[in-house]
Amino acid sequence: MKVQMLAKECDKKDCPTLYATDRGTLLVQGDRPEDHGLTLPAHEGVVEIPLSLIKKAIADGLL
Repeated sequence: MKVQMLAKECDKKDCPTLYATDRGTLLVQGDRPEDHGLTLPAHEGVVEIPLSLIKKAIADGLL
């Protein structure tokens, strides 16, 4: 899989980031919340990102 960074929330390596793949999908880097209360299949997970990350990607014409 090829991955291209679209938008990130800071200039550091460890911050919420949005990536595009050559599969036509998105990857999201963010914190793994423990208190979401969701029931997820074993092969899935959730990450928490700021809404501003998506807004930035849209404003930059990336989504």
